Amino acid sequence: MTVQRTLIALAAAALLIFAHRQYGWPGVAAVSGGLVMWLLLHVTRLMTIVKRAANRPIGHVDSAVMLNARLHAGDTLLHVMAITRSLGQVLTPEGEEPQVLRWTDPGGAWVEARFASGRLASWTLQRPAEVAEAVPDPLRDAP
Repeated sequence: MTVQRTLIALAAAALLIFAHRQYGWPGVAAVSGGLVMWLLLHVTRLMTIVKRAANRPIGHVDSAVMLNARLHAGDTLLHVMAITRSLGQVLTPEGEEPQVLRWTDPGGAWVEARFASGRLASWTLQRPAEVAEAVPDPLRDAP
């Protein structure tokens, strides 16, 4: 994560230096405006996701099965919050790595996600026993 942040800062500095060498101070002003616009877009996205998550119960998701299908290893916590539109219920003590969060649906099924350094490392789907038994198995129920 720190390598990516360092590379972004170096790329921004390189753009500013290139703009100054090619176009002088007007080039620096143009590149600075572009960088500020890029930063504002990211802040706006962050605020929108957090605002939506604040309006929902902690650890709630409409369908744990659909959440399980949409998760990918390496997703950021912000991306998972955007999918669920909810903050996850924290299951680990503060400051402990990996951080484990849980989202539960109205049927009682839940997804536990493990985040290492802010990225999704693994996740598990748990369904209630009576729901798991009620789901038809096409191979077992075939004539």
